[in-house]
Formats: sequence, structure tokens, C-alpha cells
Amino acid sequence: MPLDAPQQSNMSRTAMKAEMLDAETELALAYAWRDHRDEAALHRLITAYMRLAISMASKFRRYGAPMNDLIQEAGLGLMKAADKFDPDRGVRFSTYAVWWIKASIQDYVMRNWSMVRTGSTSSQKSLFFNMRRVQARIEREAMANGEELDGYQLREMIAHEVGVPLRDVEMMEGRLSGSDFSLNATQSSEDEGREWIDTIEDEGARGDELVEKDHDLQALRDWLGDAMGKLNERERFIVRERKLRDAPRTLESLGEELSLSKERVRQLEAAAFQKMRKHLEKHGGEVQNLLA
Repeated sequence: MPLDAPQQSNMSRTAMKAEMLDAETELALAYAWRDHRDEAALHRLITAYMRLAISMASKFRRYGAPMNDLIQEAGLGLMKAADKFDPDRGVRFSTYAVWWIKASIQDYVMRNWSMVRTGSTSSQKSLFFNMRRVQARIEREAMANGEELDGYQLREMIAHEVGVPLRDVEMMEGRLSGSDFSLNATQSSEDEGREWIDTIEDEGARGDELVEKDHDLQALRDWLGDAMGKLNERERFIVRERKLRDAPRTLESLGEELSLSKERVRQLEAAAFQKMRKHLEKHGGEVQNLLA
């Protein structure tokens, strides 16, 4: 749920009053969370660096996103950083967290800039957030040297500076130059003008393709069900928990429940998959085609 103005103000005040962690305390909290899942340590670590998240969020206000949403995304990035941080690497948590916070905010800005996906690769993200700055610098330098650049030359220099193909610069220039418009808008001012949506080709699957796909998927389910039937109860349990859950369980958690070592659970899992593969071999290439 997005933060309202009072919540944002209260969070900012709390962040500004948070403790400043020294390296030793920070390391101890990181170990407590990683090794013991100490939620109090996690809360203290995140609270201490929330001011960093808020500071970074404020730098993205020029992209038009609400500040409370930016703060929320920065907080999510901070929590991801805390969850993935490895204190054994000898890096300060604040240094590590900066990358995750920035990535979370940038992803949010790009998701909400346009209904059309603006960019997904690291080079396209770099272009999105740096294009205007690079363009302004190139134009200033050209003016100082008494040079005049046409649009093609300018785009070519931007592409070289940022390290992306020219076509990416041309695409990004179009995305940044105008807002989205409705596909239901007419192509002309006439009352009977065709709507833009009518020009889009329907790329959906045909009816016969859907029927064939459903048939193949049902066959695959039947084959996998038969293969699962070749496993004993413990093997079926491990396969279900490791591969069929929305959130697969770890070898450690299964080992604790089954009173087995992590390595033993891994061996049982491998043996179960080997039994299933052997049973499925009789279907030959048909299974390979369906799983491709």
C-alpha cells in the first residue's frame, strides 16, 4: 500500500533520528540475520540505513513519480539488500545496499514511465537515466567549439558516449519525447476514422493451436503423474516440496523435517529424478519436444 503524506513525513523523521552504526555493530547485525534469522537485528539494520534509502529516492523526483512511492521502492531495495548481504565478503552494508536501492527505484520509474516497456537491459537503463545529461553536455561542448550538430550526429555521439547501439538512442528519444496516447483514438478527425487499435495485428494463438497445446500439456501431465507413481512416499514428498510448490523449500528445511542431513536429502532428490527420467525415456523425443 502506498504511503500517504503523514506516513511519509513520519518515516522521514524516524529515519533522521535512527542510530549510526559502526562497522562492528553492522557486521554483528548482518551475521545475526543471516545465520539466525534474527528479525530484531534485521529491523535495526534496515532502520539505521533508511535515511540512505530516502536520500536516494529524492534524487529521482524529477522523473515525475510520487515521492512516497519512491521511498517505498527504496525501502524494498534496502530489504532485498539486507536479505542477500554476505558479511563474509568484507564490504560495508551501506556500500552493498546502494546498488539494490538504486536498482529498485530505477525499475519502478521505468515501469511507470510508460505503458510500453521502456527498456530492460542494463545498457538501456543507463541510456534512460543518462541520455538527457549526456545530450546537454555534448550540446554545450559543441556550442563552445562553435560547432553545429544535426539530430543524427547528436544521436550518434550519445550512442558512442553511453555505449549503446544508435537504434537504442533513437528508440529512447521517441519514448522520452512524448506521453502515451489511447489506442482507441481515431487516426483522423473524421467521425468514422479508424482507431489505432485496428491497425495492430492479432498475435494470439489460433483455436487449433490452443487445442493442440492443451492436448500436449495433458499428455505431459499424465506422463509425469505416472513417473511420480514410481517413487516411494518419501521421494514423492521431496519432489513435490522442491519442484511443485510456488515457493520451493530448501534442502535444509526438508532435512530438518525428515531428520536427515542436507546432503542425504540432495541424494534422495537426485535418485528420485533419475527414476522419473528412466520411466519417461519410453516416450522418447515426445517428452523432449514438450519440455523444450
